[in-house]
Amino acid sequence: MVTKRIIPCLDVRDGRVVKGTNFTGLRDLASPVELARRYNADGADELVFYDITASAEGRALFTDILEQVARQVFIPLTVGGGINSLADFDRVLGCGADKVSVNSGALKSPALIDEAARRYGSQCVVLSMDVKRVNGGYHVFAKGGREDTGRDALEWAAEGARRGAGELVVNSIDTDGVRRGFDLELLDAVCTRARLPVVASGGAGSREHFAELFTHPGIDAGLAAGIFHTGLLPIPQLKAYLRGQGVEVRL
Repeated sequence: MVTKRIIPCLDVRDGRVVKGTNFTGLRDLASPVELARRYNADGADELVFYDITASAEGRALFTDILEQVARQVFIPLTVGGGINSLADFDRVLGCGADKVSVNSGALKSPALIDEAARRYGSQCVVLSMDVKRVNGGYHVFAKGGREDTGRDALEWAAEGARRGAGELVVNSIDTDGVRRGFDLELLDAVCTRARLPVVASGGAGSREHFAELFTHPGIDAGLAAGIFHTGLLPIPQLKAYLRGQGVEVRL
């Protein structure tokens, strides 16, 4: 049986980890280096590092903090933010990333997914989607959730899979930071359209939310930020609970 992954996410702005609700009201929480060290020791399966303002500010991802974070972890590290070219892939991989997350850059140039998959392999290419309900449908948002692209999220997920992405991260703007549970309706819809490993993001508030998430076919991992950063739900306790619920996780 394939184990389910628990993934903390570092949303980094100006060298600090921040967290908000529905992608707004960001507040300072901690040092990304300190959190990375803690999550590596706590048994996280992977770690995600997002430079959340790189795309909106039209700049390259800050690599100095990334290099410091990469030195703290011995688990797979996914990095995103301002990834617009193969040169950006090269830069973050050279800083210690194992996988590269594309979002706004792929929306501007979908061929970036194809090119990166050919050069680095699909396992290196993660398509991250920031999704919100608009007029009864699901729209993809760009630039850290600031810009509605008008693109249908389910069609974009399917296209990303066809182009060679190896994994999808589905960030629900509607449930982000609310802590009332993952957006299962959205996740189920994505899983029916794209036959790829799906990482669910947005809405985790309790260990029960993770247990419910992993009853849904196609979901390979649960990603969260605030509940892990603040110590509300320590990863070792979460994994012990999930194992007791019959969910296969790495302890």
